[in-house]
Amino acid sequence: MNIKRAKQEILDTLEAYLLKDEDGEYLLPQIHQRPILLLGAPGIGKTQIVEQAAREAGVALVAYTITHHTRQSAIGLPFIEEKLYGEDQYHVTQYTMSEIVASVYERMEETGLKEGILFLDEINCVSETLAPAMLQFLQCKTFGNHRIPEGWLIVAAGNPPEYNRSVREFDVVTLDRVKRMDVQPEFDCWKEFAYRQGIHQAVISYLTARVGYFYKMENTVDGRFFATPRGWSDLSELLTVYERLGKKPDRMTISSYIQHPDIARDFASYLSLYEKYEQEYSAEEILAGRIPEGLLKKLSRASFDESVSVVSFLLAGLGQEWKKIIRKEDRIRPVFQELKAMKAAGQELTEQYQAKKEAFLREKAELDQCEQQTAVMLEHAFDFMETAFSGRQELVIFLTEMNLNSNCVAFLQKYHCERYHRYNRELLLDGEEREILREIMEL
Repeated sequence: MNIKRAKQEILDTLEAYLLKDEDGEYLLPQIHQRPILLLGAPGIGKTQIVEQAAREAGVALVAYTITHHTRQSAIGLPFIEEKLYGEDQYHVTQYTMSEIVASVYERMEETGLKEGILFLDEINCVSETLAPAMLQFLQCKTFGNHRIPEGWLIVAAGNPPEYNRSVREFDVVTLDRVKRMDVQPEFDCWKEFAYRQGIHQAVISYLTARVGYFYKMENTVDGRFFATPRGWSDLSELLTVYERLGKKPDRMTISSYIQHPDIARDFASYLSLYEKYEQEYSAEEILAGRIPEGLLKKLSRASFDESVSVVSFLLAGLGQEWKKIIRKEDRIRPVFQELKAMKAAGQELTEQYQAKKEAFLREKAELDQCEQQTAVMLEHAFDFMETAFSGRQELVIFLTEMNLNSNCVAFLQKYHCERYHRYNRELLLDGEEREILREIMEL
């Protein structure tokens, strides 16, 4: 399954495990609440989806990379305790509470949330001394003598053996007690995440044109070379910071993130062209409704990569505005709810209520203005796309990328753009836009 489906499975599992009956008892007994085991290649986003699932479900999260732990920290330290069995006293070995179990209780106290996700990464790479404890944990949900509290979903993650020499194979007894999910890298799913997270547009544009470089793992006589979603995400962060510093990453810098020499070299060349096109084609001018003289003629002779880069610049400019709108909405939404609660409590004549109301109205006016300006920019973008790329593949790409951007979709639910809907019907019939885009990129 892809990473998006895996996240939904975590959310669905969490919802099922936390469902209670009329007496407040969990409908599914803890003994039947199988831990989730995510198995997939390194760097594809297993950790990120667990974090996202916990945030979206509104539950607590405790995360550990289990290879950083010893047997003692996982199950606790031994100590001697006297116990009475029958009429005789005996010295018995007991264990202090596991650091991991203790962290669960500490997080419950910190957050006030009694339910959550306990995430253990690299679970199949534990040391030989810790392996039995991990098997016991997956089978019985205990570390040493201490059980994971009720209401906590256990999610573990690991890499298949072909990616890690330290991997230990789980036996059938253990696998038969977990909910196993094999996760595969898929670019379309990652791209949706990329737009939400603000991944650098050059990275999105490059991988859209070269999907095969999104995830690549090769074993050669010279070593293992690879490019992963994690590498692209981290490189994106660096590009953003470098732009603020006025620095330009070279091939050596890029190869420290994208550890595949051919891909790193190709992206370095693309990035140079991308920056060149960014200077030559002013997205800011186009979105303001001004098409620089000679631009259309230049585009008529441009390569496909160059044309796609121009589309990418427009999407990046619009994307900043869509993201700005979402942030403003997130900021004023709780204020609106607070005003409603104060009004319901009869506090609408108080100075506090009036002050909050005035601040809310100012923020709302700014939001309305931002939405209006963005709507005008979007219409200007369509003006340009129709003039420059009427009937061409670039228009399909423009629409497809808009549909993948959740901020754009949220904006278009409020603002009706006639051309957006019309072109979606004409060019992207039956929801096949991604298949169309793949075919275009393979030409």
